[in-house]
Amino acid sequence: MPEPAQQNPYPDSHVLGEGPEPHPQLRPVLPLLGRWHGRGRGEYPTLEQGFRYEQEITFSHDGRPFLRYESRAWLIDESGTVLRPSGRESGWWRIMPDASVEVTLAHPTGIVETYVGRVSGTEIEIATDHVARTPRAKEVTGMRRRYTVRDGELTITQDMAAMGVPMTHHLKAELRRHED
Repeated sequence: MPEPAQQNPYPDSHVLGEGPEPHPQLRPVLPLLGRWHGRGRGEYPTLEQGFRYEQEITFSHDGRPFLRYESRAWLIDESGTVLRPSGRESGWWRIMPDASVEVTLAHPTGIVETYVGRVSGTEIEIATDHVARTPRAKEVTGMRRRYTVRDGELTITQDMAAMGVPMTHHLKAELRRHED
């Protein structure tokens, strides 16, 4: 009879105090750990009108000096009713000893982005270093993001350069930590 599978001794930790201790290099980004949920608004010059969305983001770790990141979003109507799935991305945030950040994100739409940036107090600013696309993916040439944690709220703003439009505002969301 086969032996039962052993439980992973280092499961992802969503809340401080669960799983392994965070790596000391994660100290500047510890406020991000957990699952966040909220709403936002988006717009872009190539769209006829703006849109509303709901978003859930999870930052977790396994004791090493990086965060696992996953984001899911849904388009919603004025009353908050979900219309359909929207953006989705997952990846890794590497935190360096000098509080600089390197991020790799993949999207199911055929886009992979690498970002570089810095943690400064309660803000993290990152900008694309490189964008790779599959042959049929939408033309995206650059992104800029700012993550701010204040008073239990995570605010995310995102600018985008795509489809011949230079870098301009695209998304803003305000999320609250979701307590499991």
